[in-house]
Amino acid sequence: MKWYLAKVVFRIICGDGEHAAQFDEQLRLIAATDTLSALEKAIALGKKEQENFMNGNQQLVQWKFVNISELLPLNNFTDGAELYSSVLETHDCNGYLKFIEHKAKGIAEENHLSTLQQL
Repeated sequence: MKWYLAKVVFRIICGDGEHAAQFDEQLRLIAATDTLSALEKAIALGKKEQENFMNGNQQLVQWKFVNISELLPLNNFTDGAELYSSVLETHDCNGYLKFIEHKAKGIAEENHLSTLQQL
């Protein structure tokens, strides 16, 4: 069995869809005997996880599977090995940096709280 990293892409449509296009890109680990099997498993996973539900405003929210945009074999598991890399371009550098700091702070706080709860 081999391991693969699959990027599974969903489109999120809320209500009538009159909003900025939203996509969710998920990195998923896939165990398979070969690349074709990994691709088939990743596609099946994406199709299985499509869903429709009503949000708090009673608008239909649809998560539609788009496709698998990347499938990478994971050959070596070593400490610090790069699993994935993506280059992002933005016109709002400060906004992006603030977003990253906010996410990092949340991770640190969450781990600090779980450490305190164990004491």
